[in-house]
Amino acid sequence: MHHDYNDLISVFNQTFIESFNTELLLGGDEPIYFPADETHAKHRIIFARGFFASAMHEVAHWCIAGPERRLLEDYGYWYHPDGRDEKTQAEFEKVEIKPQAVEWILSASCGFRFQVSCDNLSGVESDRAGFTTKVREQVLIYLDEGMPARAKTYSDALRAFYHRPTLTAADFTY
Repeated sequence: MHHDYNDLISVFNQTFIESFNTELLLGGDEPIYFPADETHAKHRIIFARGFFASAMHEVAHWCIAGPERRLLEDYGYWYHPDGRDEKTQAEFEKVEIKPQAVEWILSASCGFRFQVSCDNLSGVESDRAGFTTKVREQVLIYLDEGMPARAKTYSDALRAFYHRPTLTAADFTY
């Protein structure tokens, strides 16, 4: 299946520009979220370098962020760059479980292969399998108990665009 980031942009913008005044945009080297301001009428989710997975990840953070966070640049989240020690990496992974679960759901909605991002290439080595298990457990909770509303809306729109069936636990193996 062909995966073009322009399709993600189109489906997102058709789904959310009117209802949430938010648009998905291609960016440069670093992804970022900007709330609307005096020079930009719309909130902007900007993903990195045309990477399909980057778009999914940034939209997942938007789907998790509440109304107050969506008024802050990058949702007001903390970020420690690559090179984190064991304690800081554990904190990073703890806060990334829900967004990466949403990202996995969105990726599956497109038939796109998901891989967790430990995002710490020059720091302590992560337990990728353990982190993947935690993210999958959250996916299964979302499938069973319901996912964030915007995540469900985008998942449904992506599944319609890519002609994908309703997601089940079987879609989330690694």
